[in-house]
Amino acid sequence: MPPVPVAPGRPRRAGLGLGLAALLVAVAPAAAGEGPEGGDAGLALQLSNPVAALISVPIQQNFDFGLGADGRGRTSRTNVQPVIPFRLNDDWSLISRTILPVVGQDGVTAPGASQFGLGDTVQSLFLSPRRAGRLIWGAGPVFLLPTGTDRALGTGKWGIGPTAVVLRQSPNGVTVGMLANHIWSVAGSSSRADVSATLLQPFATLTTRQATTFGFNLEAARDWERDQWIIPANLSVAQLVKLGRQPAQIGGGLCDYLESPSGGPDWGFRLSLTLLFPAG
Repeated sequence: MPPVPVAPGRPRRAGLGLGLAALLVAVAPAAAGEGPEGGDAGLALQLSNPVAALISVPIQQNFDFGLGADGRGRTSRTNVQPVIPFRLNDDWSLISRTILPVVGQDGVTAPGASQFGLGDTVQSLFLSPRRAGRLIWGAGPVFLLPTGTDRALGTGKWGIGPTAVVLRQSPNGVTVGMLANHIWSVAGSSSRADVSATLLQPFATLTTRQATTFGFNLEAARDWERDQWIIPANLSVAQLVKLGRQPAQIGGGLCDYLESPSGGPDWGFRLSLTLLFPAG
């Protein structure tokens, strides 16, 4: 999300976020014997791999609360996130991951003020080996595209930088990994602040034979220009289903901000629908 124009960061409560992590740790041993073997469970496990050979269209609805100077602001953010793998040859694939946000917010920039429109698009490309074994990785460039339709919803800058993901999947359905990127602005409106931002996203998921996936991740973002962090902790559960003949995953989760800038969000929740198109 574009940085909220507020004062330097201050820590938020960490109790709920750490409690969510503890809950996942508690669930994992009980379900570890229910690991996927194939079919729907195997398909659900692929969704925990950001560079899987699986065409998917996640639509993620995020709601955040406690924003603004008075703590009454809120945002609704719909992220449309198509993931498309391209087979380059027998050894390598190129995976395109796009995030296009549609944002509505109230009371964020000022009490009573509202904005609605597109945010900036983030486009990532991962070059990944097709025969990676249990240790899976991908790396490539990430681009920031100034598609924001309102000054408060975008940076007004073009940006570029590196991105990478590494993860390990075990036969019992446990996935552990890290996705990271850094974006520097390289062009755009001279009246807007430069962009230098790092994203660190450690994640852990557990997929059962019933094609249910429990997940926990941090989305730690560092704004180097403003010298501040924003760190949401997310706990989620998702289920693979069939919508007619269309395989899909539906899910939801809670979010607690372990650290947020003054005037930034305090807590939120997430709903998601992912349409799946298995690829060869």
